[in-house]
Amino acid sequence: MSMNTTVTDQLTDYSKAICGLNKPLKVAMVAGETSGDILGAGLIAEIKHHNPNACCYGIGGSLMKKKGFNSIFPMERLSVMGLFEVLGRLKELIKMRRQLRDKLFNDPPDVFIGIDAPDFNLGLEKQLKAKGIPTVHYVSPQVWAWREGRVKKIQQSIDHMLVLLPFEARYYKNRNIDVTFVGHPLADKVDWHPDKKSSRISLGILNKKSPVIGLLPGSRKTEVARLGEVFLETARLLKKKWPDACFIAACANAQRKDQLQNILTSFKELNVKLYVAQSSQVMAASDAILIASGTATLEAALHKRPLVVSYRMNPLTFAIVRRLVKVDHVALPNLLVGRELVPELLQENATPEKLYAAMEKVLIDRVYQAEITQSFELIHHQLKRNASQLAYGAVKSLIEERISNAS
Repeated sequence: MSMNTTVTDQLTDYSKAICGLNKPLKVAMVAGETSGDILGAGLIAEIKHHNPNACCYGIGGSLMKKKGFNSIFPMERLSVMGLFEVLGRLKELIKMRRQLRDKLFNDPPDVFIGIDAPDFNLGLEKQLKAKGIPTVHYVSPQVWAWREGRVKKIQQSIDHMLVLLPFEARYYKNRNIDVTFVGHPLADKVDWHPDKKSSRISLGILNKKSPVIGLLPGSRKTEVARLGEVFLETARLLKKKWPDACFIAACANAQRKDQLQNILTSFKELNVKLYVAQSSQVMAASDAILIASGTATLEAALHKRPLVVSYRMNPLTFAIVRRLVKVDHVALPNLLVGRELVPELLQENATPEKLYAAMEKVLIDRVYQAEITQSFELIHHQLKRNASQLAYGAVKSLIEERISNAS
């Protein structure tokens, strides 16, 4: 029987059998940032499609909440990046994890799914697994890039790993860790040929012959603090070459919009248009994108748009990370093609002048644009696998196996 048939036809009877009509499936989840919120929302939709009474709760964002998720703590409180940044919040994070652990101990879910956020989730998963609660980790920590010693902790903490990238599945299979390559939900969501014209109309951008340039300085407060002004200084240089250029910025939420709006008070001549929770439309409407490193770089690639990737972090954090990292690239599109197809300008190289030069090239070089379009189409084809359905199927199989072993 195919996974599709199993997932579609058997869950209702299964959930009745293990839970009873008055005891819906209980799924605990923790997502720590916007990319995890996207993954969680897709998985919750799949769970509830097959089991409408399922109870999904834990820590998640606005997209998960829209699917009926009950978030015990605000997801924003987990959204922190960098070694020294985490240290400043460590007491709060430990307390939050302990409170969530105690709740799950007292009222055990049928399965726990940690979505990314490995520094928070793996420790929680280890404790839950020791109590007999099935644990799934959705999105592999980048152990293939740095801190490979975490593999041992992963083996101790999880029953199943769900990975987004094909080479990650091979990595875990070679280490005898149960794994499923699910592809990426963004590849399922983004159209093969995103409609630039209709996206511009939806954003109120009409009759633009000069470049439309997307600015995505990140979803975290610290990212916008470090990249917001740099991106706007870059936009100022681009405006000198293209006086009629239109700049559009995607903000992850209202807080990031307010933060970027405050920075914009020094750049009033740019007239940057800000949009909340509309990153996909901003990407589709753009001729080129200046973007913070992270999952959003993959989404930009799936939109087949030229992009330049940048990032800045605490200098001490960066110095430590640089010594530990074993890969040559940080941007997901570059990791997938195995070379620097997309310009990466990080830390001391993330200057307005260097970002301007990279953006100018991707905006005017037609041969390069054709090359990246072809490469991005291959990436899209590789990752489009109906990720939420495959993830759900793996989770369901794990629970079924536990029930079978217990009977």
